[in-house]
Amino acid sequence: MGYVAGVGALNADFIGKSRADPVLRDSNPGYVRINAGGVTRNILENLARMGLDCRLLTAVGRDALGDMALDATREAGVDVSRALRVSGEPTSTYCALLEPSGEMFAALSDMRILERLDDAYLDAHAALLSGADVVALDTSLPERAIDRVLELARGAPVFADPVSTAYAKKLLGRVGRFSMLKPNRMELEVLSRMRADTEAALRASAEKLVAEGCRAVYVTLGADGCAFADARGRYLRMKMRPVEHMQNATGAGDAFAAGALYGFVKRYAPERTLALALAAGRAAILSPGTVEPRVGESFLDSILAENPVASC
Repeated sequence: MGYVAGVGALNADFIGKSRADPVLRDSNPGYVRINAGGVTRNILENLARMGLDCRLLTAVGRDALGDMALDATREAGVDVSRALRVSGEPTSTYCALLEPSGEMFAALSDMRILERLDDAYLDAHAALLSGADVVALDTSLPERAIDRVLELARGAPVFADPVSTAYAKKLLGRVGRFSMLKPNRMELEVLSRMRADTEAALRASAEKLVAEGCRAVYVTLGADGCAFADARGRYLRMKMRPVEHMQNATGAGDAFAAGALYGFVKRYAPERTLALALAAGRAAILSPGTVEPRVGESFLDSILAENPVASC
């Protein structure tokens, strides 16, 4: 088996959870955790904990937060030896305020350092990208960096997480260049330029991305599970019993993406892949941290045994 290459932010995440419903323009008592983050980084940590060889290309400041994020990611099993250390610029940061339920109330990100991932840096790692089993990226990258990664990956399949409705716009005009995309419902509407607010519209929107050239589309739908469409004409809708007591919603989408990529690398059938992805997302939601440290195929199977996936 080969390896998974990732290109994206390596953040210091500040995750605050309010004890009561948050009040705007006021100080809210609660709890704050600081940990390594970044969408692609989180995906790779999940995959590394699942036993895959994962290698990250990123830019990190020469500061204490950068040291913390690098050390934590390295200890989780991700190869960060190629990270670009940058003097005079802060490590990228992500701040999220969660409601007592664990749902996000507001968030702010500072990804300016990713502008340093220029062609010279990416070109120096062209062989890493083209030789990967799959390349994962997210739209916190500048558009020119996204284009360069797509060019350098050559025959390697490329996966993208749109991250947000604002960042998803970076993928417009590029959908057909990706092998796999993982939008949520709102991001799907941006990419397809269609509503996805009914089951029929959801399917039509996902299949439109496939018609534009994307080989597989995984749509996360929160408590409504997920949808899947691919170039072989398959369409699936699956879900599992909703979580009753959420801990932290911030890493669920990243964990789902990791489950989908794990199934892709292992060449599992879509049904098995989606089941693992849903279980990984559930594990993240129930974990106080962004990544559930026990994540792995046997652990996910134990979740599925207690919470079977159903077609819908």
